[in-house]
Amino acid sequence: MTERDLEQVVAIENQSFPHPWTLEHFREELCSPHGFPLVAEADRGGVAGYLCPSLILDEGEILDVAVSGDFRGKGIGRLLVASTLEFFREQGVMRVFLEVRVSNQAAISLYRSLGFREAGCRKRYYENGEDALLMDFIINGVEHAV
Repeated sequence: MTERDLEQVVAIENQSFPHPWTLEHFREELCSPHGFPLVAEADRGGVAGYLCPSLILDEGEILDVAVSGDFRGKGIGRLLVASTLEFFREQGVMRVFLEVRVSNQAAISLYRSLGFREAGCRKRYYENGEDALLMDFIINGVEHAV
């Protein structure tokens, strides 16, 4: 992800979430020493999707991921998450975690299919009072097919 991607990233973010990240939040991710935001580029140019991960010591976290409505169901989210997991593995990460809305069954199914497991629940985590499902992916000593 670069500064020139941000207009499209923010548009996808606004389309995808009821309380989206702001342009400034994405700019902070670009500058973070712990982050390495990614985009999936569409064949015809432009951003099809993005993922904002964080790496601190031996733990990784997926902070934000979304795919443009025009590209959903085409494997882009899977590619972004799988690529991030492979990068984490190469960096010696032992555990990756994320939070997902309990109502987001499409995302939960994707994460489960990639080897994430349910690790807990964060009650009333989201601004509307919805719970978050905490999921993790253990890398050290466990092979996962991504």
